[in-house]
Amino acid sequence: MKRRIIHIDEEKCNGCGLCVTACHEGAIEMVNGKAKLLSDEYCDGLGDCLPECPTGAITMIEREAVAYDQEAVDKKMAEKKAEKVKKPVHSGCPGMAARMMNRTPVNNEPSVPQSDETSASAPVSELRQWPVQLNLVNPNAQYFKGVNLLIAADCVAYAHANFHKDFIKGHTTVIGCPKLDDNEHYKEKLTEILKNNDIASITVVRMEVPCCGGIVQSVRTAMLQSETIVPYREVVIGVEGNIVKG
Repeated sequence: MKRRIIHIDEEKCNGCGLCVTACHEGAIEMVNGKAKLLSDEYCDGLGDCLPECPTGAITMIEREAVAYDQEAVDKKMAEKKAEKVKKPVHSGCPGMAARMMNRTPVNNEPSVPQSDETSASAPVSELRQWPVQLNLVNPNAQYFKGVNLLIAADCVAYAHANFHKDFIKGHTTVIGCPKLDDNEHYKEKLTEILKNNDIASITVVRMEVPCCGGIVQSVRTAMLQSETIVPYREVVIGVEGNIVKG
């Protein structure tokens, strides 16, 4: 039969993976760094992935293709979920033990430049809890109760020199990589965190590269699923470390 279906131009694909997250049927996966349509029967032809592609690599065409099969999609998604559950959990690692760190409050006076001698003896970390990896945190951990939540892409801390002072300070922090990690798992974990805790505010900090947009989508989806309405802020950091937006 002839029907509408997506076409992926591998030459234009930059491997950001945003289309994989956007496709609710699991029709697209990353193969050798490129987005690939796994099977015609998984694609419903609605094109949710199109607006997420930053390079225009995905288009909608009409061609001969097998019919969309909802039953096959349901089976595939169930298998994917089961496979995720089977992944080993390294619960015995001491580094996963939850802990909170007390940080001395700083008054609201404007900050002034410090000499090398002064800054060398001053506290440099604003981190308030451990662990910070989104894959490792417990959604019911005490350090999530009523806090300002910072959700940051891994690379931000390396790009932005004042990451602790500008973003971590006064927040409980979780980090992750939307390109290398499982964004569906992120959505589930963040939804649990937002449902189970009286979060005061949410700040999302990502890099300007397209593949980093997945973390924003995960947070927005989690907010919708958990029906969380709190002050929300998005910040984009340039690869040179400057604040591009927010």
